[in-house]
Amino acid sequence: MATSLEESPETRTPLLDDVVDGAVDYKGHPSRRSTSGGWRSASFIIGVEVAERFAYYGISSNLITFLTGPLGQSTVTAAENVNIWSGSSQLLPLLGAFVADSCLGRYRTIIFASLLYILGLGLLTVSALLTSSELQILLFFFSLYLVAVAQGGHKPCVQAFGADQFDGQDPEECKAKSSFFNWWYFGSNAGILLTVSVLAYIQDNLSWGLGFGIPCVVMVLALIIFVGGTRTYRYSIKGEEESPFVRIGKVFVAALRNWRTSLSAIASEEESHGTLPDQSSEQFKFLNKALLAPDNLKKNGKVCTIAEVEEAKAVLRLFPIWATSLAYAIVFAQSTTFFTKQGATMDRTIVLGFDIPAASLQSFICLAIMMIIPIYDCIFVPMARAFTREPSGITMLQRIGTGMFFSIISMVVAALVEIKRLQTAKDYDLVDLPSATIPMSIWWLVPQYFLYGLADVFTMVGLQEFFYDQVPTELRSIGLALYLSIFGVGNFLSSFLISVIEEATSWGGHTSWFSDNLNLAHLDYFYWLLAAISAVGLLAYMYFAKSYIYNRASTI
Repeated sequence: MATSLEESPETRTPLLDDVVDGAVDYKGHPSRRSTSGGWRSASFIIGVEVAERFAYYGISSNLITFLTGPLGQSTVTAAENVNIWSGSSQLLPLLGAFVADSCLGRYRTIIFASLLYILGLGLLTVSALLTSSELQILLFFFSLYLVAVAQGGHKPCVQAFGADQFDGQDPEECKAKSSFFNWWYFGSNAGILLTVSVLAYIQDNLSWGLGFGIPCVVMVLALIIFVGGTRTYRYSIKGEEESPFVRIGKVFVAALRNWRTSLSAIASEEESHGTLPDQSSEQFKFLNKALLAPDNLKKNGKVCTIAEVEEAKAVLRLFPIWATSLAYAIVFAQSTTFFTKQGATMDRTIVLGFDIPAASLQSFICLAIMMIIPIYDCIFVPMARAFTREPSGITMLQRIGTGMFFSIISMVVAALVEIKRLQTAKDYDLVDLPSATIPMSIWWLVPQYFLYGLADVFTMVGLQEFFYDQVPTELRSIGLALYLSIFGVGNFLSSFLISVIEEATSWGGHTSWFSDNLNLAHLDYFYWLLAAISAVGLLAYMYFAKSYIYNRASTI
């Protein structure tokens, strides 16, 4: 058998094609396409994501209600605390991804983060069972931020590890990888939908201890599911080359050290050797200075290779896209804060004797996403592909920009609905009765939630794929952490914006836009402001997206 394989190219080629470059199985042997990775492995990881999102949103989706209820905080203080915690949760993945990409690896980081997650949720459950005291507050916030740290290690690594199960060099698996991001987000929202539909009711009507304890149990199940797929996973292997952090940092240091070197001298010398790439060398030309040593060190020749300089430029090109996505992130922060408080003042009766929890309205975001993703992936992408010849139908940047447009429409609709709610309160003389139910159905909020979901299908999934695809292969956890950091900074900006507006509008005894009595507040003004900020952000995004040069010629 061995002899015939060596002598027959026909039998040798399938075996060679079956090996996935740069990946090994759980035993450390070369990974084979037929026995590892693909949708089989990804299904385990998507299952973990469903469970993790259920647990995370079991805390975040109704957190403002717990803070203003059992902990007795004001609406503004609670909204700021939610935004700060959410922001921290979205920024900590930068640390988790760094640990994963530089030393532990994604698989081990997921295991450690899951154990920390379970500990944090367990302590959170204990804090909810305590009576109101300093100990309860201290334990609650300690465990809350322990969950944030755990999520920081879990979130970027699980998604990157899932995408690693598809070989981007294989045409069929490359298409499957693009679909993976869609179905990953579908699974993520399935977990969120279950949370806001079930847990919000338990927390509001039964027990906060039970409402926090269930996510703890679910995270234990998530860890079991993840470990269960160990034998099927593909594990990326690190090459012997220099760390990408060192390579990229070296380029910036060398360019700074050579700041007096003439660009024209560098260009002429490199072009004479025919080594400078044509497409991207004109962008961030100052980094080309890293290609040569200063005059007094010329005997040492080049400081950095052209490939290293282009790699640094590829990373630098991400930041205008990152920065211009922040306006979208500020809008994204509102669904778990003011949207929820807004809904709490309205008629939430579904059937006689049953009121839907205000936080459960977030389920319409998830429903919209779960309705639209199959249509997008199974109908829109194949149709668009026929016209554009793009594997994913439209480019990643086009997808992101489309979602930004829908988020602006969402804010406009939210402002109009809030004007209607305030007018209804006036018509029924309920302005000075903050605890009274306004005779306006909570279903009025559904359109703004649905538009949120529509925007997410385009922008959120587009950003995930973009930041995974456009960073060096060894930094893909970092890439996804950068994507998450957009929403972390967005939450902090939202909190800062709320603080500034609260201070400005309450000055001189005036009623704040965010008064605890929402019938006197002006959330409609805030939503109009966010729509204007988003419109400016979209214009800036379009400017940078138009000139963006993709890192890989084969990328979508």
